[in-house]
Amino acid sequence: MKITLAQIKYKTGDFNFNKENIIKNIKENCDLIIFPQVDIEEIGGKDLILDKNCRQAQINFYQSIADKNYKSNILIGDVLIRNGSVEVCEDGFFEIDGERVFVSDTYIAGVECDLYVLAKNRYYAMNTNREFVDNIETGCNFVYINTVGIADADVYSGLSFAKNFENKLVMQMPLCGEDVDTVDFSRTVEYFEEPVEQQVIDVTTFALKEYCENTGIKKVVLGLSGGIDSALTAVLAQQAIGAENVLGILMPSMFSSEGSVTDSVKLAKNLNIKTVTEPITTMFDKFMETKEKLHDLAEENLQARLRGLILMFYSNRDGYLLLSTGNKSESAMGFGTLYGDLAGGYNMICDLTKTNVYKVSKYLNKNGEIIPQAIIAKAPSAELHPNQKDQDRLPEYDILDDIIELYLEQNVSVDEICEKYDRNVVEDVVKKIYRMQFKRYQGCLGVRLTEKSFIAGTNLPVVQRFY
Repeated sequence: MKITLAQIKYKTGDFNFNKENIIKNIKENCDLIIFPQVDIEEIGGKDLILDKNCRQAQINFYQSIADKNYKSNILIGDVLIRNGSVEVCEDGFFEIDGERVFVSDTYIAGVECDLYVLAKNRYYAMNTNREFVDNIETGCNFVYINTVGIADADVYSGLSFAKNFENKLVMQMPLCGEDVDTVDFSRTVEYFEEPVEQQVIDVTTFALKEYCENTGIKKVVLGLSGGIDSALTAVLAQQAIGAENVLGILMPSMFSSEGSVTDSVKLAKNLNIKTVTEPITTMFDKFMETKEKLHDLAEENLQARLRGLILMFYSNRDGYLLLSTGNKSESAMGFGTLYGDLAGGYNMICDLTKTNVYKVSKYLNKNGEIIPQAIIAKAPSAELHPNQKDQDRLPEYDILDDIIELYLEQNVSVDEICEKYDRNVVEDVVKKIYRMQFKRYQGCLGVRLTEKSFIAGTNLPVVQRFY
């Protein structure tokens, strides 16, 4: 049986786009063509499935394809279309051209069949795909089919593959790219993946492009502080939707270093993006005229909120999507100001720890300077009071990020982590992870890059007395 895999793009709730994309990729020179799951709940529709009209549109969707009476057998997830009819088999087995085909959304070892089809749209998470492929140990011909697209925070990243009955890899499809190809179960291939930094770049830029395409947004705006987080976000945005669609706002204060401005200007020049400068000192001084200056947290947050106000003005006035630039380490520690630097509609780096932000930034510069080296080299600072550094209030990022990853992503106990790091530091980090959950509930949507992202994959209580 000649089998073709079609790793194509779907859009949540866009039945016309999904139908046309399937139709244009149907190949009638094969016996069976396999497409990813397209049921509304399988592509991020959530409670849309409760909408009666949406459910009917889904039924009509399959039948409209069947009505074209294609010669090939067409498998869309677990729905088989052939001879002008739509078939759903309760036990997962189909008889196709004399071969026994089993379809499921989870891998079940030991199923006796000629072809096993695993049809489950799988979101991207760093450093998980190789293990996923290796954990499939099959004694029959096997294909895994995944879509490309976004479902809010989740990025369906493709990476469909096939193995033969000897459990050897015979096909591997790209990350975040459409691909249609015929499976040759006699031709083995070597597993390949780009460095994780390149994967992050590919996934985040794909996600922003899809987000803008699906929402009708054309342009984005972000604050350029001269720091590494806003610099990386600017680069990713420029690569995703083009320099002409990215606006950077410089908002220096009385505490801003000269480098925070000059480095931002140099970055913008490297990226060829437009910038606007809106100093906040006069606004800050005007507000504080009748108030005692204590140089406290309230005054620091006021600066952040003035910047948020300016950014939201440009977002509202010109219809730009405001990109928030906080990273996972800051989010874990609540190191951000509500309605200030946490303002925004989308965040490309919210699931990257500070350590990973630096790794991706350095990787971007591997063939020449994109992010000015001064930005990468400088000590991280919010510049909300004189000579401020992040490490005045936070552990060193390599320690902090390791604790976050051990506790959140690897489910290592506090006592075990304390065998590696000082107990006071560990307990303080874990306490803040829980105590700062209230801020994260008010954060914007972003790109999920790990199994345990704060925007998907964790479900921490705001009100609790354990930590």
